[in-house]
Amino acid sequence: MAIEIHVPVLGESVTEATVGKWFKSVGDAVAVDEPICELETDKVALEVNATASGALSEIIAEEGETVGVGALLAKIDETAHGNAPATPTTPKAEAPAAEKAPVSAGGGVRASAAKVAAEKAVDLSKIVGTGPDGVITKADVLNFLEHGSAAPAPAAAPATAVRAEALPREEVVPMTRLRRTIAKRLKDAQNTAAMLTTYNEVDMSAVIALRTQYKEMFEKKHGSKLGFMSFFVKACVQALKEIPEVNAEVRDDAIVYKNYYHIGVAASTPAGLVVPVVRDCQDRSFSEVEKEIVRLGGRARDGKLSMDEMQGGTFTISNGGIFGSLLSSPILNAPQSGILGMHAIKERVMVEQGQMVIRPMMYLSLSYDHRVVDGRGAVTFLVRVKECLEDPQRLTLDL
Repeated sequence: MAIEIHVPVLGESVTEATVGKWFKSVGDAVAVDEPICELETDKVALEVNATASGALSEIIAEEGETVGVGALLAKIDETAHGNAPATPTTPKAEAPAAEKAPVSAGGGVRASAAKVAAEKAVDLSKIVGTGPDGVITKADVLNFLEHGSAAPAPAAAPATAVRAEALPREEVVPMTRLRRTIAKRLKDAQNTAAMLTTYNEVDMSAVIALRTQYKEMFEKKHGSKLGFMSFFVKACVQALKEIPEVNAEVRDDAIVYKNYYHIGVAASTPAGLVVPVVRDCQDRSFSEVEKEIVRLGGRARDGKLSMDEMQGGTFTISNGGIFGSLLSSPILNAPQSGILGMHAIKERVMVEQGQMVIRPMMYLSLSYDHRVVDGRGAVTFLVRVKECLEDPQRLTLDL
């Protein structure tokens, strides 16, 4: 009996997706609840699982094809056994996809290289990549086909010469659906909001001292590390309570003020930027905030975030400092009216009471929608965040 696999409900306001990659080929064995393909939506990538055991008898929607909710993806023959044992958690190694997992040679695989390798039945694990960080390029695959080996360049050859010969001058890789949506949403935010950014700086000495003093006790009691982000989340909640317009949004011709604080924490993943949401931060303790950030961050890296985990944010925090950014002007996460930018902590010479001292300083930025937030409110918001971080006892005393 043929079992049909359809596109599941994708989430609120999401009506279509793109078939990212198939983990199985026609004729392969599948087990019930085993991932057989991946769909890319405007917000997340999600796996579609087999609803029955048997063999994949037909693939209806090919990779790169756009499908709507309820569309037929594939069929499973319950009476067949398939070509190979089912492996519920391991995608097929031969699946040609632009975002294929790294091979044993040590790097990733470019889309053009994966395509050629699939067409020529080349085992990518036998190829040494010459691209950045060991990435396998199309030229590497062609070189392997021509010479029958990885054929690395002679050791004496200059690195620039190797790159000139091995790498194509240009490589065109289509945007994933997620990347296209990120680009569109960011540009729409620029075009729609009257966006402006204000800056301040914060002395992180008190937070660093507090973390140093209590980090072992905190982890022993709560089972999670005491990071910087929970301090920033709590500081933002305090500031948002005082400056409610930063926690608002424009809806038609009205301003909607939120009396709850769902803080989005931007995370960079191999697929692109995502913003999982830590809900009701006003009711969460430091440990609860930390645990939720860790949980959502792990799901983001694994591509497992659900729609619900990415919707409903009222304010966003973006930490460019983890990549070394000293100062930036983050773009609003529409329809929100504010986004806080965190940056790298750097020791700088500061003047205190006429004396020069060295302090661990961080620049803060607040991008805001000037249609909702006036300059006074934006500046006051950053000052309150600064005060809470420089005197973290204010957070525990709700001051």
